[in-house]
Amino acid sequence: MDLIIAMMSALALFAIGGGTGWVINNRIRQIRETKTRNKVQSIVEEAHAEAESLKKTATLIAKDEWRKEREPLEREIDQRKRTLQNIEGGLLEKERQLDHKVDILEDKELSLNRVEKELSRREEKLSSMEKNIQALIKEQEHRLEELAGFSCAEARTKLIEQQEDNARQFAARKVREIKDEAIAMANREAKEIISRSIQQYGGELALENTVSVVNLPSEEMKGRIIGRDGRNIRAFDMITGVEIVVDDTPGSVMLSSFDPMRREVARTTLEKLILDGRIHPGRIEETYEKARMDVEELIRESGSKAAFDLGIHDMPEPLLELLGKLRFQSSYGQNLLAHCQEVGMLAGLIAERLEIDVILARRAGLLHDISKALSYEVGTDSAQASGALARKCGENVAVIEVIETHNLELLVRSVIAITVKTADEISNSRPGAHKEKVEEYVTRMQNIEEIAGSYPGVRSAFAVQNGKEVRVMIDSASVNDTNANQLADEITESLEEDLDQPGQIKVCVIRELRAVHYAR
Repeated sequence: MDLIIAMMSALALFAIGGGTGWVINNRIRQIRETKTRNKVQSIVEEAHAEAESLKKTATLIAKDEWRKEREPLEREIDQRKRTLQNIEGGLLEKERQLDHKVDILEDKELSLNRVEKELSRREEKLSSMEKNIQALIKEQEHRLEELAGFSCAEARTKLIEQQEDNARQFAARKVREIKDEAIAMANREAKEIISRSIQQYGGELALENTVSVVNLPSEEMKGRIIGRDGRNIRAFDMITGVEIVVDDTPGSVMLSSFDPMRREVARTTLEKLILDGRIHPGRIEETYEKARMDVEELIRESGSKAAFDLGIHDMPEPLLELLGKLRFQSSYGQNLLAHCQEVGMLAGLIAERLEIDVILARRAGLLHDISKALSYEVGTDSAQASGALARKCGENVAVIEVIETHNLELLVRSVIAITVKTADEISNSRPGAHKEKVEEYVTRMQNIEEIAGSYPGVRSAFAVQNGKEVRVMIDSASVNDTNANQLADEITESLEEDLDQPGQIKVCVIRELRAVHYAR
């Protein structure tokens, strides 16, 4: 029994101790939960505060970035606004101008409408007046027919018959008069045609000489032309074949050569050198080549101008070049291009008086001495050679026939051939047209150069000093110094045998050795 009581006491104590422990544990757990909840709440509050701080910081950073990006955009927008405002202002100005022009056009349209209405009114008035005039004319014609006793057609027929009878009588009288005066009239007309043609053509008389004068800007230029120890003037003579005469004449030097073309090239070369100011042998040679090309261009221009002045526009190019070369040829002192132009113009004037083909006469007259552009000898008949050359260059057959027959005494010869022959005689017979001594001098100089240039190894030969000296340029690659002396002896012997030259001729053989290399 005691044991039961003890056990029950123990159980009761155990139950009391368990309940108490539970209560204590539950209280401890509640305290811990409260602490944990408070701690979590503080952590959350701190997180909220930190998040709010980060949010404010991010907002400030975003606002700052947005402001930085916004400023250039705002500037660009402002610039575009100003540009648009300027464009708008320009468009408004143009719109005002267009409105002004529209107003002007409207005023003009109104004015034109008023003028058109006025013209229409006048036209109606004139039409009415024309109808009244036509009615009056018909009324007058009817009255005249009644008074005359026949109609208008009958009166016209009688008037025509009367005029025909008068014309027949007049024609018969004129035929008798023409028959009586035919021979005398023909002679007078021929003389009048020639005299009027000569008077109508006012060409200048051009005589060739052998000297050209080049003006200098100062006397100091003479020394530069001569060069140190005369090397420039010697180089100029050797390159161009033209002699420079430097004397006491102030402000000028003279170029002496019998060949006008060679003299023209030399004159152009010297003028270019004077203008450039650099004068030395190398520059002289370079300028000479340019001047030669300029003279070739001048030849083409001279031929074209000569044909154009005569109204000839379809001449073959080879003939134009040959015509240009005639500018530097002379016959008995008369410039051949001027002579051919003169013959062409006179032939055209005579043909115009005779009412024949004017263009054909001018063309044949211009080309009648074309062969002298290539080679010319005193006393030769150039008509056949000119005709053959024109045929070779593709000239018209009718022109070739006139050229070949204008110097021939044929029983049947065309009127144009006689016209060209007449014009040629007029040109040759003018006072001072011929100068025989100059032609003989040119021929003698040509013969000297031909003899000297006929030997092998000779590049060129120039006759200078009025034929008293011939300068022979030889090829240094094919002729050595020993052969140069022998060549000078052979040329001297040929000149003595073939020329009837008064006095002595100096033969100067020049051999120049050049070494030219190019650095690359």
